[in-house]
Amino acid sequence: MQPNAPQYAERLTAPRSWWFISVLVGFACALMLLPVGTLPMLAGFVGGTAISWVVVSSYGSIRIRVLPDTLVAGEARIPVKALGEPEILDADEARAWRLHKADPRAYMLLRAYIPTALKVEITDPADPTPYVYLSTRDPEALKAALNAVRAA
Repeated sequence: MQPNAPQYAERLTAPRSWWFISVLVGFACALMLLPVGTLPMLAGFVGGTAISWVVVSSYGSIRIRVLPDTLVAGEARIPVKALGEPEILDADEARAWRLHKADPRAYMLLRAYIPTALKVEITDPADPTPYVYLSTRDPEALKAALNAVRAA
């Protein structure tokens, strides 16, 4: 394996229903331009659909990766040596940590359409962030990758 190859990689893609809603946005744009004419209506459909696809794609392009010495979660790059024990959160527990148990100082990479998550304590005393909350479709694999990197 290459020295900087990811031990774990996941892309938090948007659900399929969001792509269908993007087509409906294009349809709504077409209806707004219907009184102007057929060509503007078609341009409104194509333009509205394309713009909403770009928005959905950018929202769903967030990635979580575990590298040999770093956890990359969205824009955050956290050294693995600053991480504590990962805790798998089922759907109910993840919802609780998104709502009433959440600490405003925590780094939360959350996507509400992904029911499960992983919570990892930050052990670095210089970092005011108490924990990292990561929405993930496979919390067991993410936890195993973090534990494997920490043990190495």
